[in-house]
Amino acid sequence: MQYETIRLSLRGGVAVLKLNRPEVMNALNSQMRAEILHALREAHDEARVLVITGQGRAFCSGQDLGDGATAADLDLERTLRDEYEPLLKAIYDCPIPTIAAVNGAAAGAGASLALACDVVIATESAVFTQAFARIGLIPDAGSTYWLPRQVGFAKAMGAALFAEPITASQAEDWGMIWEAVPDDDFATHWAGRAAKLAAGPTAAYRAIKKALRASFANDLQAQLELEAQLQGDCGKTRDFREGVLAFLEKRPAHFEGR
Repeated sequence: MQYETIRLSLRGGVAVLKLNRPEVMNALNSQMRAEILHALREAHDEARVLVITGQGRAFCSGQDLGDGATAADLDLERTLRDEYEPLLKAIYDCPIPTIAAVNGAAAGAGASLALACDVVIATESAVFTQAFARIGLIPDAGSTYWLPRQVGFAKAMGAALFAEPITASQAEDWGMIWEAVPDDDFATHWAGRAAKLAAGPTAAYRAIKKALRASFANDLQAQLELEAQLQGDCGKTRDFREGVLAFLEKRPAHFEGR
């Protein structure tokens, strides 16, 4: 499929989905949301890791308020239910590891898009802003779900109420993102991270995602049972046999992702 608002490339098991509306800081319109959703489905059929990043100086500035209607005419509930919900679930449920390579400002739904990924790597000059209250709205696109889990209630509430920019270094300190990287090293660094995951044990990564996410709802007994089940599944994979053999032979493992 030919895309107009994004770019999708696949190399070495790494799919890179680049938001490509730099003239509006990669603001999300209906077409972009539809194209991202289609690209996600295309990517995880062939890739072993997915990276989402932005073209130009921003990662994503959030909802495009000029997308076909005045702000007063926007049906925000319909947009969230019909367009954002399928997109965010597709990222969250993606069977391969997902990385948000945040190359610049991530605001509003753009910050939510990043936080939906498994790992967020940001350039040190990037900022994250829950900008919704500035225009009389609440954080949406999943931010009220992810933020409290990642940074705790107090910081999530402050970020939502004050709508102030959070630097990448702050976000790293708070546990909102995995790491902040010097700007000059950013592209090389996230590419290396992606390559490492692409060469890793894909089945184990799927199980890790499932186990960690379930832990918020499970009590200890349920979590121990889930761990045992998932570990049993992992123990039957070729990757596990290869990992043990490589350890015994003192060589790097060559995982097949099964």
